[in-house]
Amino acid sequence: MQHWYHLFPKNTGLSLFAWIAFCLLPFYFVLRSSSPIEIAVGVIMIVLFFATYRLAFIKKGWTVYVSVGIEIFISVGVTLYFGYVYFSLFLAFFIGNIQNKAGFISLYVIHLVTTLAAVSIGFFIQEAMFYTQWPFIIICVIGVILLPFTMYNRNKREKLENQLENANQKIAQLIVLEERERIARDLHDTLGQKLSLMGLKSELAGKLVDANPESAKNELVDIHQTARTALKEVRELVSGMKGTRLKDELIRVRQLLEVAQITFEVEDNLKRWDAPLLIENVLSMCLKEAVTNVVKHSEATECKIVMKQTPDKWTIRIIDNGIGIQDKVHTFKGNGILGMKERLGFVNGSLSFDATNKSKTILTIQVPRVIQQTEQEESN
Repeated sequence: MQHWYHLFPKNTGLSLFAWIAFCLLPFYFVLRSSSPIEIAVGVIMIVLFFATYRLAFIKKGWTVYVSVGIEIFISVGVTLYFGYVYFSLFLAFFIGNIQNKAGFISLYVIHLVTTLAAVSIGFFIQEAMFYTQWPFIIICVIGVILLPFTMYNRNKREKLENQLENANQKIAQLIVLEERERIARDLHDTLGQKLSLMGLKSELAGKLVDANPESAKNELVDIHQTARTALKEVRELVSGMKGTRLKDELIRVRQLLEVAQITFEVEDNLKRWDAPLLIENVLSMCLKEAVTNVVKHSEATECKIVMKQTPDKWTIRIIDNGIGIQDKVHTFKGNGILGMKERLGFVNGSLSFDATNKSKTILTIQVPRVIQQTEQEESN
């Protein structure tokens, strides 16, 4: 539903100039009348229509239907008396914004019947006027028939998209919360028991330091060994948080595409990959962003991922049969492409986009094998 301060309807398929014309034309039709009383009545009806029309956007409940009833009455009166039929388009747009299904159908039927009846009668009582504008009247009637359903379906789709976006945000928040809880559990399981053990042993060593120095020394050795073990486990835990393996990311990608009802195919030789964790982390983030773009923007029904390792580079290609993002090919902005380029820049990687084939869009990610990581670096 649009707000009261929107002077002209939006997203109706008609330009702003057309709506301005529909707002100004009724005064022309009214001023053609010879009687000052008729002109005054016509101007009052026009002002009342627009006032009621704009106020209807901020009304709720039964007052909305009363407002629409007044507008229909004015629209029929202006059509029959002055030959101006285009108020019906404003009503068609407004009815399309009614969210209640029963109310929408009721107003749609009433408006369609009254408009057809007014136009039919108008051809008899305003014959000359109606025949001079009959092509526009036909277009107006078609708009009265189609515009409400167009607006109703569009609003319904936007509402569902907003609900989906909100659901995705809640899922993301839940994932973050779950990850925090997992980290807390891992830290508790890793450090809790060992810190408690170290505390008990240090207390025991303090008591034995005078009575039995040899036993106290053994307890200190155990404390030292427990501390080293705990430090090693913490390092392993932090190392697991540093990045995501491609094989794990492929599982999430498959789940995402299945939910989006996009056919998924993958060609990979990950068993032979020897990419360092840093490279895999960057490639995993880029793969995730690219597939997210496919789901959100491509309107594709098929997605194929090809992963290759050659002596000089690692390559990932994401191929889909959607509409692509042709308007972003040369600028590399938007849809996460700039973010992917920035990540790849840290590892001297590159990103290329091929949308020359209308039935296929290819996003290619490449990282040269110039960054090496020794076993010692990985263990640290």
